[in-house]
Amino acid sequence: MASKESNDRFQVLSYAQVERLDQMLREPVHLHGKGNFPTLDLTLLDLVDTLRQKFASEDILVRHLRLNGGAASYVLCSDESKVYNDLDVIFNVDLSTEENSQKVREIVFGTLLEYLPANVNKNRIGPGTMQEAYVEKMVRICTAKDRWSLISLSNNKGKNIELKFVDKMRRQFEFSVDSFQIILDSLLFFHKVTDIPMNEHFYPTVIGESVFGDFLEALHHLNNKLIATRNPEEIRGGGLLKYCNLLVRDYSPACGREIKQLEKYMCSRFFIDFTELPQQRQKLESYLVSHFASDEVAKYEYLMILRRVVDSSTVCLMGHERRQTLQLISELAQQVQRNLAFQRAIPHSVLTGPFRQNFVPYMQYIPVEYDAYYHFQQPYPAHQDPERSSPNFYHHGLPPAAPVKAARTFGGDSMGGRRIVRTGKTKSTPPPGPWSPTGW
Repeated sequence: MASKESNDRFQVLSYAQVERLDQMLREPVHLHGKGNFPTLDLTLLDLVDTLRQKFASEDILVRHLRLNGGAASYVLCSDESKVYNDLDVIFNVDLSTEENSQKVREIVFGTLLEYLPANVNKNRIGPGTMQEAYVEKMVRICTAKDRWSLISLSNNKGKNIELKFVDKMRRQFEFSVDSFQIILDSLLFFHKVTDIPMNEHFYPTVIGESVFGDFLEALHHLNNKLIATRNPEEIRGGGLLKYCNLLVRDYSPACGREIKQLEKYMCSRFFIDFTELPQQRQKLESYLVSHFASDEVAKYEYLMILRRVVDSSTVCLMGHERRQTLQLISELAQQVQRNLAFQRAIPHSVLTGPFRQNFVPYMQYIPVEYDAYYHFQQPYPAHQDPERSSPNFYHHGLPPAAPVKAARTFGGDSMGGRRIVRTGKTKSTPPPGPWSPTGW
């Protein structure tokens, strides 16, 4: 699974890729403000070019300007149907002093201030106000091996603009498919010196890099939906969430023999970075909003895959801690299940893709009462379930459980359920048949 460093990490983009990149940078982007703050309309090309000019005026040298992550993978991928979430841009700048870090922050929010509508009184709005109104999250890391900061600008559809200011960073990727960086300097210079439209005989030379190592190997993984990495022990806690996201999108391990060890590394790092249950809940809920804002079925699949990985590959927790995390994931999945039940409609996405074709017969859409109490129980230990060995295991129906007389209890298997029991009455349901909007 590991890839050796080589001199083949760079590649010149083709005209089709440069054209796709240019279209992305020119596409209108909306930054949604909180409360009564208006939506800002801009393009990524204008924003990064303006920021670069202002950094230069404040004597902050931008060594490189790069497109990173899913957006860069979208430009390079041969699959035209591929989508991306965030627009990640890396500014390689000097952050060795506190003064430079403060200047970067003031320049970013001062630039956003210029995009406010003309009828807004800008004199009464400062950088702190703009930060509160338009920032999804801010991160600053300053250690011996890492010195960088992140400003994520909010978009309600999940396509945030993530501005990352990097002086040095120990690891810039999680998997080979998100290791691509496209150097934007030549494209920005091209638009400055000429107004002639690009064509296949006249376009700038744009360089792409894979920080994974071999560019062609990483591109092969991207085009064939393969999961690979190197030095998995260096992957931060969010790597587990990204790995399960790849499984939902029908990616598969490039090396099946090493995937179990990779899962153990990622689970251990996740629980090192997020030790407390409230931290885990906050991280999971934030990730679901960012990556599955409009697809409830994919969100449910994701949680089932995450539960399988945590259940089978967690080796660093005590038994009760592991059960608490599994319970948390189950509760989030049950909440998604209830949302789908109230919708009383089959999303179109549930009928597409080989993974989701198997999803319809097994998932139960259950119309529930607001005051119902849900009780989850594991039907048998994970090591006795042969289906958990599959990387894409999410949830299958189990034989109906014996009816038990109880008060307002929903039980059965861990998520799907086989019985509804109310006070004084006992009712056992048959195994799931064809899907219906009302569940049974």
